[in-house]
Amino acid sequence: MSDVVGRVGRQRIDSVVGLARDLVRLSSRGGIDDYERVLSCVEGWLRVRGLPCRRLHDTEVGDVGLLVEIAGGRPGPWWTLDACLDTAPFGDEAAWTFSPTAGDVLDGWLRGRGAADSKLAASLFCHLAEEVHGRAAELAGGLSVLLDVDEHTGRFGGARAFLADERAQTPAGVMIGYPGFDEVVVGGRGLWRARVTIHAQAGHSGSSRQVTGAISRAAHFVTLLDAEQLPGPDERFPLPARASVTAFSGGAGFSVVPDRVDLNVDVRLTPAFDGEAAAALVTALVRRLDTDLPAPAPTEVHRVACWPPFRLSPRDEPAAALLRAAATRGVRVRAKTAGPSNIGNLLAGRGVPATAGFGVRYEGLHGIDERAHLAELPDVYAVYLDALRDLMAARSASEKVPVSDHARSGN
Repeated sequence: MSDVVGRVGRQRIDSVVGLARDLVRLSSRGGIDDYERVLSCVEGWLRVRGLPCRRLHDTEVGDVGLLVEIAGGRPGPWWTLDACLDTAPFGDEAAWTFSPTAGDVLDGWLRGRGAADSKLAASLFCHLAEEVHGRAAELAGGLSVLLDVDEHTGRFGGARAFLADERAQTPAGVMIGYPGFDEVVVGGRGLWRARVTIHAQAGHSGSSRQVTGAISRAAHFVTLLDAEQLPGPDERFPLPARASVTAFSGGAGFSVVPDRVDLNVDVRLTPAFDGEAAAALVTALVRRLDTDLPAPAPTEVHRVACWPPFRLSPRDEPAAALLRAAATRGVRVRAKTAGPSNIGNLLAGRGVPATAGFGVRYEGLHGIDERAHLAELPDVYAVYLDALRDLMAARSASEKVPVSDHARSGN
């Protein structure tokens, strides 16, 4: 690592860690904390260095992100680095062995909520923006850095505001700063989510008349869903589709058989099983439920969200640039398609190819004792910087790196 530190610069790495420590010390739990302090912290850092930035706003939520935009001196595509400044909740603070807002470094680990996801990446990307800004005149296209404070709510408000902003340049590709040192995440399963409302006739649990309540009907629906065989991996996608009931609410006390139960249904999508297929499956099972166990009112299905799966090939940008840079630096990584969905799915639905993870090693992400390993940081910094130099290099038309139709389709 010392050789890499020497090439990147110890002062540079220390600066990345310093800003990240400041950010971790500012609690910014999604949907819980006020984001003003964390946004102001980054704004102050950027403005001292002369980097242009502006806030992204949602009319209902308020400020949802911060956007840095640096135009190159020559024509070309724009690229985006994306990291979130909000975090998961702390969970059981008594279970932590250090403060969730510690923001300290112990034994080579940055400690605290957001250290891994993704305040270290946010700091890294701000420093990369400073590098690009310093030599923008010789670069082609441009660089945007998107710092989202509405990511862990599940709304992805910063990304949505960025994509809807008429002043912002539409990126040719996005690199998302989720952690993980051994892999460049180039794809993820999509999702289809719905709330299923199951009705029944209410009754007394001690009644002499047999009552099939909403809980019994809901249990039957879960059994039907669990029995379904969904498509497995194929040559297009290495993971199977999956359907799960993830929440169950209804009933109270002991003596009343309830007349309503609400279920959350989460279906993970692949090219072989898309959102239309998921909707058709759940609708068919609902009809079967209402036939098998009739009720006073039909079962209702309310769709909540639908994102397509996405997968880039190792030849598609910006994945190819990251993989090339890693290989040049001697960092051994593999291209991975992730099981969970992420912001890359949202981007894929807008035709924007994305990578969704290359960063340092980590522990405790979304759990207790979250921390990020700093030994890999110089390598990660160098790989992203090399990838940006590659993507933003001024080339002749015959030399330009293509962004494939496959990448833009999000398939």
